[in-house]
Amino acid sequence: MLGEDAYADVDGLLGPADERLREWYPGERPGRQPVHTVYVPADRFHPGIVAEWSAAARSALDAHPPLPFPEELRDRVLAKLEREPIEDLRIDFEDGYGVRDDAEEDAAARAAAAALRSGPMPPFVGLRCKSLEAPTRRRAIRTLDVFLDALGPPPDGFVVTLPKVSVVEQAHAMVVLCRALETAHGLAAGQLGFEAQVETPPLVLAGDGTATVARVIHAAGPRLRGLHYGTYDYSAACGIAAAYQRLDHPAADHAKAVLQVAAAGTGVRLSDGSLNLLPVGDTGSVQAAWRLHAQLIRRSLERGFYQGWDLHPAQLPTRFGATYAFFREGLTAAAGRLRDWLDRRAGGVLDEPATARALAGFLRRAVDCGAVEAAETGFDRPALDNV
Repeated sequence: MLGEDAYADVDGLLGPADERLREWYPGERPGRQPVHTVYVPADRFHPGIVAEWSAAARSALDAHPPLPFPEELRDRVLAKLEREPIEDLRIDFEDGYGVRDDAEEDAAARAAAAALRSGPMPPFVGLRCKSLEAPTRRRAIRTLDVFLDALGPPPDGFVVTLPKVSVVEQAHAMVVLCRALETAHGLAAGQLGFEAQVETPPLVLAGDGTATVARVIHAAGPRLRGLHYGTYDYSAACGIAAAYQRLDHPAADHAKAVLQVAAAGTGVRLSDGSLNLLPVGDTGSVQAAWRLHAQLIRRSLERGFYQGWDLHPAQLPTRFGATYAFFREGLTAAAGRLRDWLDRRAGGVLDEPATARALAGFLRRAVDCGAVEAAETGFDRPALDNV
């Protein structure tokens, strides 16, 4: 009974909102997401760093048996430690590097660029500069400029990690800075992207009661690749005593829940933070640190945080062991449910299209990180990509 004018009226009302939704929520970013980011202070970064971490991780396993993961994962984890012990690496000029005089940091930036050029390097790599807060702003900009001047064109996927983001204006400024660096160094427009570290309460909740991080995401646009939770800076800023600053503290869960909702559908990826209890010392101490690390990794994975930070080579075995166990334990059920949904067959669970896409994403992640072989999923990659 309705005429075309009624349809046109509704389209006219909702057209601008449709466009805004398409712009703000383009969907999941395509391609592989690393399971961790390893931070290496700039003055300790060198061409052999990947091999060095690989050897140290395997030595820790040899020195402190039993394995901190199920025995059936031994060969798979050891192969990963040989083949690709670090998936994502950040050359750190912030907290891990500290405050140096300008000449020393300039020299470190040039040396790090030379080391990155000479490789071999992990599949993902980037640099963490100092923050854009007033005391460190000029130094942050200069380090990026000096580094890119010495490096030349950065490798594919190169990303800058911007720490201690507190206000939307810092995201705007980083977008402007990326454009200026691209122009100055002859890079393609849009080549430089950045991650924002969530280390300050104002990024989660602004003074006016809004979620600043949501505004940061849309202000930065496609330049913003990820949000990385900073366990200890954020916890300290919330007044949590040092002994209780952990990834599973309620304050951490609240912050990460806000990030998760703000980033959903935007293509901005999430990373959980780090554990500062290192697996060093006698075997009892190492095993205790491994147990806690594995528990926290599993907890993050169950909550939809598929990436975290690692700070020490001996954390690599638990990173991969816990991650592989998570995906292998869920493989049969995820593949079966997805097959039932695709075949329109009633199974034990009535899944929705959105859940089917999540099942396909689970299987893609399992293959990408090396937890399973592609053939074990029962699907080829195009089938998983097109669910």
